[in-house]
Amino acid sequence: MEMMDQRFCQCCGMPMRDHDELYGTNADGSRNEEYCRYCFEKGEFTFQGTMEEMIEACAPNMAAANPDMDEEEAKKIMFQWLPTLKRWKK
Repeated sequence: MEMMDQRFCQCCGMPMRDHDELYGTNADGSRNEEYCRYCFEKGEFTFQGTMEEMIEACAPNMAAANPDMDEEEAKKIMFQWLPTLKRWKK
């Protein structure tokens, strides 16, 4: 799959595919196409912290999913990536 076709949660940056059960839900229970279920449920954000707190929470998971990456590198990447996502754009 090419990167251009890839979807990412617009809050945490997690990759999501069309068949994934990772999508969050809108208030009416329908699938939300922009946010994952860890960040958005029933039409509301489940994570209420700052972008920096999101990075601290997600960096260990990102490092664990990428064997050649440590947490510091994951944080560095996320500090560049998350500000481009819908939830964190200023």
